[in-house]
Amino acid sequence: MNINSVRENQSMRIHRLPTGEAVHRYQKSIVICFERKVKVLSTAHLNGGYSEELKSVFNYDATQGAGMACKLRAETYQEHMKIITEELGLDADYTAGITTAASMENVAIKTVAYKNLSVTVIVTGGIEVNGGRVGDPTTWYEVNGKLHEIKEGTINIILYIDGNMPPETLTRALVTCTEAKTAAIQELLLGSMYSRGLATGSGTDGTILIANGESPNYYQFAGKHSKLGELIGLAVKPAVKEALFLQTGASPEQQFSILRRMQRFGIKLDTIWDQFKTGNDLAKPEFVCLLEKLDKEPELVVLTSLYVHLLDQFDWDLINMEQTVSEAKQILKRMNPQLAGFNGTDWQGVTKDGFIEAMTQKMTDCLVGLLEAQICIG
Repeated sequence: MNINSVRENQSMRIHRLPTGEAVHRYQKSIVICFERKVKVLSTAHLNGGYSEELKSVFNYDATQGAGMACKLRAETYQEHMKIITEELGLDADYTAGITTAASMENVAIKTVAYKNLSVTVIVTGGIEVNGGRVGDPTTWYEVNGKLHEIKEGTINIILYIDGNMPPETLTRALVTCTEAKTAAIQELLLGSMYSRGLATGSGTDGTILIANGESPNYYQFAGKHSKLGELIGLAVKPAVKEALFLQTGASPEQQFSILRRMQRFGIKLDTIWDQFKTGNDLAKPEFVCLLEKLDKEPELVVLTSLYVHLLDQFDWDLINMEQTVSEAKQILKRMNPQLAGFNGTDWQGVTKDGFIEAMTQKMTDCLVGLLEAQICIG
């Protein structure tokens, strides 16, 4: 498909790459049609892997409407993608596409350059539903290529490098790009939806890397020690953060919260309410009002962050149970001096999961105590 065909679909040009190609948005998609020879490496299920024959790539919002799940429109994912590609007016034999549940309106685009080398990244993303940590328990497996479900929540990245390179360098660039994405997520302390770990991505992330095959500038290295690797990091990290903010509001301000710090350990508004209501007559709306105020108390958020990091380090076998308990006591005492604490607790024979569950309960006790103290003060 050529640029004129894209215009016939009432597209909007939202960006122009340093090489001159336009980035179009139409039909819930972001599309790039190439005007030169390119080298593409992608996770696409149709024409994915490495190719020097592609004429276009796209990122597609697969949601069917508010509250409606993404559904396959064919027997296989490849056929599903072919249908979408053709509806976009693109040649299914020479196009690679990735899909997401994020809106194309919430795209983040960033270009960074050094001398004659430039890197442009185009990102959409949201992992509030599908964020996970590599190695988390899974919920399905495929049999002979048959996909059992599509999960919503994805960080999709299109990365355009205005430079020529061999396939192995483009593959190394994919590794650097992925590291940058994960670094952005961890700097926001976004948790997994499937475990108590920090997220490293979603289970459905897609990436398309493009190198300018006609550039006279040739590169052989894309790791963190190379300038190309540095530019990839400088482009991808802030763009991922911006896309997550635009889609879900994820930001340092949003994450400055006791509940958000403790969410991946199972402490949520309702779990605190379930314990609080057994000994108090306060109506839930009033409880929520008290908790929301407590949730953003600066000193408590900082102390909660230290507590969470203790649990993480114990979980990663960096500190032992005794060391964790010793420091956790001090943190909880600073948060709530009236807390009974760990007196008489016997940790002998307690499993790692059991220990973290007990430590999580101590934090819940602390928060309930603080809320009850607020009632007395009021």
